[in-house]
Amino acid sequence: MTIPPRVPAPRAAGVCSGPTTDAGGEEAIGLPDDLFAPAVSVRDWLLTAGVRQQDWPVLFTGLAERLNALGVKVDRLTSAIDALHSEYSGIGRIWTMGEGYSFRLFPHGPDTDDVYRRSPFKYVHDTGEWLLLDLAETPDERFGIVPELKAEGYQVYLCVPLCFTNGSQNGITFASRTPGAFDSRAMAILRFVMPTLAAAIEMRSVNQRLDNVLRIYVGDEPHKAILSGAIQRGQVSRIRSAILFADMRSYTRISSELQPEAAVDLLNDFFDCLVPPIEAEGGEVLKYLGDGLLAIFRDRGDDTGQSAQAALSAAVQGLVRLDEANAEGRFPVRVDAGIALHHGEAAYGNVGSGTRLDFTVIGPDVNLASRIATMNKVLSEPLLMSRAFADHLWGDPEPLGSHVLDGVPQPVPIYRLRSPNLEDFGQTASAEAAA
Repeated sequence: MTIPPRVPAPRAAGVCSGPTTDAGGEEAIGLPDDLFAPAVSVRDWLLTAGVRQQDWPVLFTGLAERLNALGVKVDRLTSAIDALHSEYSGIGRIWTMGEGYSFRLFPHGPDTDDVYRRSPFKYVHDTGEWLLLDLAETPDERFGIVPELKAEGYQVYLCVPLCFTNGSQNGITFASRTPGAFDSRAMAILRFVMPTLAAAIEMRSVNQRLDNVLRIYVGDEPHKAILSGAIQRGQVSRIRSAILFADMRSYTRISSELQPEAAVDLLNDFFDCLVPPIEAEGGEVLKYLGDGLLAIFRDRGDDTGQSAQAALSAAVQGLVRLDEANAEGRFPVRVDAGIALHHGEAAYGNVGSGTRLDFTVIGPDVNLASRIATMNKVLSEPLLMSRAFADHLWGDPEPLGSHVLDGVPQPVPIYRLRSPNLEDFGQTASAEAAA
Protein backbone atom coordinates (compact mmCIF):
# COMPACT_ATOMS: atom_id res chain seq x y z
CA MET A 1 0.00 0.00 0.00
CA THR A 2 1.26 3.45 -0.87
CA ILE A 3 1.80 5.61 2.20
CA PRO A 4 0.39 9.10 1.63
CA PRO A 5 2.95 11.91 1.70
CA ARG A 6 3.18 13.71 5.01
CA VAL A 7 3.75 17.43 4.88
CA PRO A 8 5.18 18.95 8.05
CA ALA A 9 4.51 22.64 8.44
CA PRO A 10 6.11 25.27 10.68
CA ARG A 11 4.99 25.29 14.29
CA ALA A 12 2.81 28.29 14.92
CA ALA A 13 -0.12 29.22 17.10
CA GLY A 14 -3.09 27.05 16.29
CA VAL A 15 -1.27 24.83 13.75
CA CYS A 16 -0.09 21.41 14.95
CA SER A 17 2.85 20.90 12.75
CA GLY A 18 6.72 21.21 11.91
CA PRO A 19 9.00 22.57 8.16
CA THR A 20 6.63 22.44 5.20
CA THR A 21 7.66 20.12 2.36
CA ASP A 22 5.96 19.51 -0.94
CA ALA A 23 4.58 16.19 -2.13
CA GLY A 24 7.99 15.19 -3.43
CA GLY A 25 9.57 15.64 -0.04
CA GLU A 26 11.71 18.65 -1.00
CA GLU A 27 11.75 21.60 1.36
CA ALA A 28 9.30 24.25 0.23
CA ILE A 29 10.47 27.63 -0.95
CA GLY A 30 9.67 30.75 1.05
CA LEU A 31 6.94 33.17 0.07
CA PRO A 32 7.92 34.90 -3.21
CA ASP A 33 8.29 38.68 -3.06
CA ASP A 34 5.47 39.23 -5.53
CA LEU A 35 3.08 37.27 -3.29
CA PHE A 36 4.01 38.84 0.02
CA ALA A 37 1.68 41.87 -0.15
CA PRO A 38 -1.33 39.88 -1.50
CA ALA A 39 -0.81 37.17 1.15
CA VAL A 40 -0.62 39.81 3.89
CA SER A 41 -3.91 41.23 2.62
CA VAL A 42 -5.49 37.78 3.13
CA ARG A 43 -4.18 37.67 6.69
CA ASP A 44 -5.46 41.18 7.35
CA TRP A 45 -8.89 40.25 6.01
CA LEU A 46 -8.99 37.16 8.26
CA LEU A 47 -8.29 39.31 11.33
CA THR A 48 -10.84 41.98 10.41
CA ALA A 49 -13.89 41.08 8.37
CA GLY A 50 -13.18 37.36 8.69
CA VAL A 51 -13.40 37.57 12.49
CA ARG A 52 -15.92 40.36 13.03
CA GLN A 53 -18.63 38.91 10.82
CA GLN A 54 -19.97 35.88 12.65
CA ASP A 55 -21.32 34.49 9.38
CA TRP A 56 -19.40 31.30 8.56
CA PRO A 57 -20.30 31.40 4.85
CA VAL A 58 -18.57 34.79 4.63
CA LEU A 59 -15.36 33.31 6.07
CA PHE A 60 -15.30 30.21 3.87
CA THR A 61 -16.39 31.89 0.65
CA GLY A 62 -14.09 34.88 1.19
CA LEU A 63 -11.09 32.69 1.98
CA ALA A 64 -11.63 30.44 -1.04
CA GLU A 65 -12.02 33.43 -3.36
CA ARG A 66 -8.84 35.06 -2.04
CA LEU A 67 -6.79 31.87 -2.28
CA ASN A 68 -7.91 31.29 -5.85
CA ALA A 69 -7.03 34.91 -6.68
CA LEU A 70 -3.50 34.17 -5.43
CA GLY A 71 -3.25 31.15 -7.70
CA VAL A 72 -4.03 28.45 -5.13
CA LYS A 73 -6.58 26.39 -7.03
CA VAL A 74 -9.08 25.47 -4.31
CA ASP A 75 -12.33 23.82 -5.41
CA ARG A 76 -13.32 22.42 -2.04
CA LEU A 77 -12.72 23.77 1.47
CA THR A 78 -13.90 21.99 4.62
CA SER A 79 -13.39 22.12 8.37
CA ALA A 80 -14.19 19.81 11.27
CA ILE A 81 -14.49 21.66 14.57
CA ASP A 82 -15.30 20.27 18.01
CA ALA A 83 -18.54 21.57 19.48
CA LEU A 84 -19.61 21.87 23.10
CA HIS A 85 -23.24 20.92 22.61
CA SER A 86 -25.70 18.51 24.19
CA GLU A 87 -26.85 17.01 20.88
CA TYR A 88 -23.74 16.93 18.67
CA SER A 89 -20.00 16.58 19.12
CA GLY A 90 -18.79 18.56 16.15
CA ILE A 91 -19.65 20.70 13.15
CA GLY A 92 -18.48 20.06 9.62
CA ARG A 93 -18.45 23.06 7.30
CA ILE A 94 -17.92 22.82 3.56
CA TRP A 95 -17.52 25.18 0.64
CA THR A 96 -17.36 23.92 -2.94
CA MET A 97 -16.85 25.80 -6.16
CA GLY A 98 -20.21 26.40 -7.81
CA GLU A 99 -22.29 25.17 -4.86
CA GLY A 100 -21.22 27.51 -2.08
CA TYR A 101 -21.40 26.89 1.65
CA SER A 102 -23.16 24.21 3.69
CA PHE A 103 -22.68 22.46 7.03
CA ARG A 104 -23.49 19.26 8.85
CA LEU A 105 -23.71 18.30 12.52
CA PHE A 106 -22.00 15.21 13.90
CA PRO A 107 -24.21 13.67 16.61
CA HIS A 108 -22.70 12.07 19.68
CA GLY A 109 -22.31 8.33 19.32
CA PRO A 110 -20.42 5.43 17.75
CA ASP A 111 -21.32 6.30 14.15
CA THR A 112 -19.54 9.65 14.39
CA ASP A 113 -16.60 8.02 16.17
CA ASP A 114 -16.28 5.48 13.35
CA VAL A 115 -16.30 8.20 10.68
CA TYR A 116 -13.54 10.01 12.56
CA ARG A 117 -11.38 6.88 12.91
CA ARG A 118 -11.44 6.39 9.12
CA SER A 119 -10.80 10.06 8.33
CA PRO A 120 -7.66 12.03 7.44
CA PHE A 121 -8.35 14.16 10.52
CA LYS A 122 -7.52 11.21 12.79
CA TYR A 123 -4.27 10.71 10.87
CA VAL A 124 -3.10 14.33 11.14
CA HIS A 125 -4.11 14.53 14.81
CA ASP A 126 -2.00 11.44 15.55
CA THR A 127 1.03 12.62 13.57
CA GLY A 128 0.75 16.38 14.11
CA GLU A 129 1.70 16.85 10.45
CA TRP A 130 0.03 18.10 7.30
CA LEU A 131 -1.21 15.39 4.95
CA LEU A 132 -1.01 15.89 1.18
CA LEU A 133 -2.60 13.25 -1.07
CA ASP A 134 -2.20 12.73 -4.78
CA LEU A 135 -5.58 11.05 -5.12
CA ALA A 136 -4.62 9.20 -8.31
CA GLU A 137 -1.96 7.38 -6.27
CA THR A 138 -4.01 6.91 -3.09
CA PRO A 139 -5.88 3.59 -2.56
CA ASP A 140 -9.62 3.94 -1.95
CA GLU A 141 -9.40 2.10 1.35
CA ARG A 142 -6.78 4.46 2.83
CA PHE A 143 -9.40 6.92 4.14
CA GLY A 144 -13.18 6.86 4.08
CA ILE A 145 -13.37 10.13 2.13
CA VAL A 146 -11.07 9.05 -0.73
CA PRO A 147 -13.64 7.29 -2.96
CA GLU A 148 -16.00 10.27 -2.64
CA LEU A 149 -13.25 12.74 -3.57
CA LYS A 150 -12.26 10.69 -6.60
CA ALA A 151 -15.87 10.31 -7.74
CA GLU A 152 -16.27 14.09 -7.65
CA GLY A 153 -13.18 14.64 -9.78
CA TYR A 154 -10.70 15.92 -7.21
CA GLN A 155 -7.03 15.32 -7.92
CA VAL A 156 -5.21 16.56 -4.82
CA TYR A 157 -6.22 16.85 -1.19
CA LEU A 158 -4.58 18.58 1.78
CA CYS A 159 -5.54 18.08 5.44
CA VAL A 160 -4.14 20.39 8.12
CA PRO A 161 -4.52 19.80 11.88
CA LEU A 162 -5.60 22.77 13.99
CA CYS A 163 -4.96 22.78 17.74
CA PHE A 164 -7.01 25.23 19.80
CA THR A 165 -5.71 26.78 23.00
CA ASN A 166 -8.20 24.70 25.01
CA GLY A 167 -6.53 21.53 23.73
CA SER A 168 -9.25 20.46 21.30
CA GLN A 169 -8.14 18.91 18.02
CA ASN A 170 -9.71 20.24 14.86
CA GLY A 171 -8.81 20.47 11.21
CA ILE A 172 -9.24 22.08 7.82
CA THR A 173 -8.91 20.58 4.33
CA PHE A 174 -8.35 21.86 0.82
CA ALA A 175 -9.07 19.93 -2.38
CA SER A 176 -8.57 20.77 -6.04
CA ARG A 177 -9.55 19.31 -9.39
CA THR A 178 -6.31 20.66 -10.85
CA PRO A 179 -3.47 18.09 -10.79
CA GLY A 180 -0.47 19.35 -8.82
CA ALA A 181 -2.42 22.35 -7.57
CA PHE A 182 -0.74 22.31 -4.17
CA ASP A 183 2.84 22.79 -5.36
CA SER A 184 5.59 24.50 -3.37
CA ARG A 185 4.28 27.95 -4.32
CA ALA A 186 0.74 27.16 -3.12
CA MET A 187 2.07 25.49 0.02
CA ALA A 188 4.12 28.60 0.84
CA ILE A 189 0.95 30.72 0.64
CA LEU A 190 -1.04 28.31 2.78
CA ARG A 191 1.79 28.09 5.28
CA PHE A 192 1.83 31.88 5.50
CA VAL A 193 -1.90 32.34 6.14
CA MET A 194 -2.59 29.18 8.18
CA PRO A 195 -1.71 30.49 11.68
CA THR A 196 -3.99 33.49 11.14
CA LEU A 197 -6.75 31.30 9.73
CA ALA A 198 -6.46 29.00 12.75
CA ALA A 199 -6.75 31.98 15.11
CA ALA A 200 -9.79 33.33 13.25
CA ILE A 201 -11.54 29.93 13.35
CA GLU A 202 -10.77 29.51 17.05
CA MET A 203 -12.13 32.96 17.93
CA ARG A 204 -15.35 32.20 16.09
CA SER A 205 -15.60 28.74 17.64
CA VAL A 206 -15.02 29.96 21.19
CA ASN A 207 -17.76 32.56 20.78
CA GLN A 208 -20.12 29.94 19.42
CA ARG A 209 -19.30 27.53 22.27
CA LEU A 210 -20.11 30.22 24.82
CA ASP A 211 -23.33 31.04 23.00
CA ASN A 212 -24.34 27.36 22.81
CA VAL A 213 -23.62 26.57 26.45
CA LEU A 214 -25.45 29.60 27.79
CA ARG A 215 -28.46 28.93 25.56
CA ILE A 216 -28.56 25.28 26.66
CA TYR A 217 -28.41 26.05 30.37
CA VAL A 218 -30.37 29.29 30.79
CA GLY A 219 -32.55 29.56 27.67
CA ASP A 220 -32.61 31.77 24.60
CA GLU A 221 -33.54 35.20 25.92
CA PRO A 222 -31.66 34.96 29.24
CA HIS A 223 -28.48 33.95 27.43
CA LYS A 224 -28.76 37.03 25.24
CA ALA A 225 -29.18 39.20 28.32
CA ILE A 226 -26.13 37.65 29.98
CA LEU A 227 -23.94 38.08 26.89
CA SER A 228 -25.09 41.69 26.58
CA GLY A 229 -23.72 42.39 30.07
CA ALA A 230 -26.64 41.73 32.45
CA ILE A 231 -24.51 39.93 35.04
CA GLN A 232 -24.64 42.27 38.02
CA ARG A 233 -26.35 40.96 41.11
CA GLY A 234 -29.80 42.47 41.58
CA GLN A 235 -30.42 43.36 37.94
CA VAL A 236 -34.04 42.58 37.05
CA SER A 237 -35.95 42.81 33.78
CA ARG A 238 -39.71 42.28 33.55
CA ILE A 239 -41.85 40.77 30.84
CA ARG A 240 -45.54 39.93 30.53
CA SER A 241 -46.26 36.45 29.34
CA ALA A 242 -48.23 33.27 29.66
CA ILE A 243 -46.55 31.11 32.30
CA LEU A 244 -46.46 27.32 32.16
CA PHE A 245 -45.44 25.26 35.16
CA ALA A 246 -45.26 21.47 34.80
CA ASP A 247 -44.02 18.59 36.92
CA MET A 248 -44.13 14.83 37.08
CA ARG A 249 -46.59 13.28 39.47
CA SER A 250 -45.26 10.82 42.06
CA TYR A 251 -41.63 11.30 40.94
CA THR A 252 -40.27 10.66 44.44
CA ARG A 253 -42.06 7.32 44.67
CA ILE A 254 -41.14 6.27 41.13
CA SER A 255 -37.48 7.29 41.34
CA SER A 256 -36.96 5.68 44.76
CA GLU A 257 -36.92 2.30 43.04
CA LEU A 258 -34.52 3.36 40.27
CA GLN A 259 -30.76 3.63 40.02
CA PRO A 260 -29.57 7.26 39.56
CA GLU A 261 -28.78 6.62 35.88
CA ALA A 262 -32.26 5.24 35.28
CA ALA A 263 -33.81 8.20 37.11
CA VAL A 264 -31.95 10.58 34.79
CA ASP A 265 -33.20 8.64 31.77
CA LEU A 266 -36.73 8.85 33.14
CA LEU A 267 -36.53 12.64 33.47
CA ASN A 268 -35.03 13.03 30.01
CA ASP A 269 -37.79 10.95 28.42
CA PHE A 270 -40.39 12.91 30.38
CA PHE A 271 -39.01 16.26 29.23
CA ASP A 272 -38.77 14.94 25.65
CA CYS A 273 -42.56 14.78 25.74
CA LEU A 274 -43.13 18.27 27.13
CA VAL A 275 -40.36 20.50 25.78
CA PRO A 276 -40.66 20.08 21.98
CA PRO A 277 -44.29 21.31 21.93
CA ILE A 278 -43.30 24.28 24.09
CA GLU A 279 -40.54 25.28 21.71
CA ALA A 280 -42.69 24.60 18.64
CA GLU A 281 -45.29 27.04 19.97
CA GLY A 282 -42.67 29.74 20.56
CA GLY A 283 -42.25 29.18 24.28
CA GLU A 284 -39.01 29.31 26.26
CA VAL A 285 -38.06 26.82 28.94
CA LEU A 286 -36.45 29.02 31.58
CA LYS A 287 -35.85 26.51 34.34
CA TYR A 288 -35.72 22.79 34.98
CA LEU A 289 -36.84 22.28 38.56
CA GLY A 290 -35.94 18.71 39.41
CA ASP A 291 -38.87 16.78 37.99
CA GLY A 292 -40.56 19.94 36.67
CA LEU A 293 -40.03 22.91 34.42
CA LEU A 294 -41.00 26.54 34.09
CA ALA A 295 -41.68 28.04 30.65
CA ILE A 296 -43.02 31.33 29.36
CA PHE A 297 -44.75 32.46 26.18
CA ARG A 298 -44.08 36.16 25.68
CA ASP A 299 -46.83 38.61 24.84
CA ARG A 300 -46.36 40.15 21.41
CA GLY A 301 -47.56 43.70 21.74
CA ASP A 302 -51.18 43.90 22.83
CA ASP A 303 -52.08 40.44 21.54
CA THR A 304 -52.07 38.65 24.89
CA GLY A 305 -54.49 36.03 23.56
CA GLN A 306 -51.86 34.69 21.20
CA SER A 307 -49.42 33.86 24.00
CA ALA A 308 -52.13 32.19 26.08
CA GLN A 309 -53.36 30.13 23.15
CA ALA A 310 -49.79 29.06 22.34
CA ALA A 311 -49.21 27.99 25.94
CA LEU A 312 -52.46 26.02 26.00
CA SER A 313 -51.63 24.31 22.72
CA ALA A 314 -48.17 23.36 24.00
CA ALA A 315 -49.66 21.97 27.21
CA VAL A 316 -52.23 19.84 25.39
CA GLN A 317 -49.66 18.55 22.90
CA GLY A 318 -47.28 17.70 25.74
CA LEU A 319 -49.95 15.68 27.53
CA VAL A 320 -50.83 13.87 24.32
CA ARG A 321 -47.19 12.98 23.71
CA LEU A 322 -46.84 11.79 27.28
CA ASP A 323 -49.91 9.57 26.93
CA GLU A 324 -48.48 8.13 23.69
CA ALA A 325 -45.16 7.43 25.42
CA ASN A 326 -47.00 5.58 28.18
CA ALA A 327 -48.91 3.54 25.62
CA GLU A 328 -45.63 2.62 23.91
CA GLY A 329 -44.09 1.47 27.20
CA ARG A 330 -41.26 4.00 27.14
CA PHE A 331 -41.34 4.43 30.93
CA PRO A 332 -40.72 1.79 33.62
CA VAL A 333 -44.15 2.63 35.07
CA ARG A 334 -46.94 4.92 33.99
CA VAL A 335 -45.87 8.57 34.20
CA ASP A 336 -48.33 11.47 34.47
CA ALA A 337 -47.86 15.22 34.53
CA GLY A 338 -49.56 18.15 36.13
CA ILE A 339 -49.53 21.42 34.20
CA ALA A 340 -50.57 24.84 35.47
CA LEU A 341 -51.13 27.88 33.24
CA HIS A 342 -51.21 31.49 34.35
CA HIS A 343 -50.80 34.88 32.72
CA GLY A 344 -48.90 37.73 34.33
CA GLU A 345 -45.49 39.20 34.87
CA ALA A 346 -42.23 37.28 35.07
CA ALA A 347 -39.02 38.91 36.19
CA TYR A 348 -35.52 37.78 35.31
CA GLY A 349 -33.16 38.47 38.17
CA ASN A 350 -29.52 37.81 39.10
CA VAL A 351 -29.66 36.21 42.53
CA GLY A 352 -26.78 34.86 44.56
CA SER A 353 -23.64 35.85 46.40
CA GLY A 354 -20.24 37.04 45.25
CA THR A 355 -19.13 35.40 42.02
CA ARG A 356 -21.77 32.64 42.12
CA LEU A 357 -25.06 33.90 40.71
CA ASP A 358 -28.14 32.28 39.27
CA PHE A 359 -30.09 33.90 36.47
CA THR A 360 -33.53 32.97 37.73
CA VAL A 361 -37.18 33.86 37.28
CA ILE A 362 -39.01 35.40 40.19
CA GLY A 363 -42.23 37.22 41.06
CA PRO A 364 -45.73 36.69 42.49
CA ASP A 365 -47.14 35.45 39.19
CA VAL A 366 -44.46 32.78 38.92
CA ASN A 367 -45.21 31.72 42.49
CA LEU A 368 -48.94 31.57 41.75
CA ALA A 369 -48.37 29.30 38.74
CA SER A 370 -46.38 26.90 40.91
CA ARG A 371 -49.09 26.94 43.60
CA ILE A 372 -51.78 26.15 41.03
CA ALA A 373 -49.67 23.19 39.93
CA THR A 374 -50.03 21.70 43.42
CA MET A 375 -53.76 21.43 42.76
CA ASN A 376 -53.36 19.09 39.78
CA LYS A 377 -53.16 16.07 42.05
CA VAL A 378 -55.77 17.35 44.52
CA LEU A 379 -58.35 17.88 41.75
CA SER A 380 -57.16 14.88 39.66
CA GLU A 381 -56.75 17.19 36.68
CA PRO A 382 -53.75 17.16 34.35
CA LEU A 383 -54.25 20.77 33.21
CA LEU A 384 -55.38 23.71 35.32
CA MET A 385 -55.62 27.44 34.58
CA SER A 386 -55.95 30.65 36.53
CA ARG A 387 -58.66 33.21 35.81
CA ALA A 388 -55.98 35.61 34.50
CA PHE A 389 -55.03 32.96 31.94
CA ALA A 390 -58.58 31.90 31.09
CA ASP A 391 -59.56 35.52 30.43
CA HIS A 392 -57.06 35.61 27.53
CA LEU A 393 -58.37 32.47 25.82
CA TRP A 394 -60.63 32.43 22.82
CA GLY A 395 -62.55 29.43 24.19
CA ASP A 396 -64.73 28.93 27.27
CA PRO A 397 -62.89 27.12 30.09
CA GLU A 398 -64.85 25.32 32.76
CA PRO A 399 -64.66 26.78 36.31
CA LEU A 400 -63.68 24.43 39.13
CA GLY A 401 -64.38 26.86 41.96
CA SER A 402 -62.05 28.93 44.12
CA HIS A 403 -59.37 27.20 46.15
CA VAL A 404 -57.06 28.17 48.99
CA LEU A 405 -53.42 28.01 47.91
CA ASP A 406 -50.43 28.05 50.22
CA GLY A 407 -49.02 31.55 50.57
CA VAL A 408 -51.84 33.22 48.60
CA PRO A 409 -54.06 35.47 50.79
CA GLN A 410 -57.33 34.98 48.90
CA PRO A 411 -58.93 31.86 47.39
CA VAL A 412 -57.96 31.51 43.74
CA PRO A 413 -60.49 30.66 40.98
CA ILE A 414 -59.24 27.67 38.98
CA TYR A 415 -60.40 26.43 35.58
CA ARG A 416 -59.95 23.46 33.35
CA LEU A 417 -60.36 23.07 29.62
CA ARG A 418 -63.68 21.82 28.25
CA SER A 419 -62.16 18.98 26.23
CA PRO A 420 -63.04 15.29 26.08
CA ASN A 421 -59.38 14.44 25.44
CA LEU A 422 -58.23 16.17 28.59
CA GLU A 423 -61.09 14.68 30.57
CA ASP A 424 -59.74 11.31 29.49
CA PHE A 425 -56.34 12.32 30.82
CA GLY A 426 -57.90 13.22 34.15
CA GLN A 427 -59.84 9.96 34.39
CA THR A 428 -56.74 7.91 33.55
CA ALA A 429 -54.68 9.75 36.13
CA SER A 430 -57.39 9.19 38.77
CA ALA A 431 -57.53 5.49 38.03
CA GLU A 432 -53.75 5.22 38.31
CA ALA A 433 -53.74 7.11 41.59
CA ALA A 434 -56.47 4.85 42.99
CA ALA A 435 -54.54 1.75 41.93
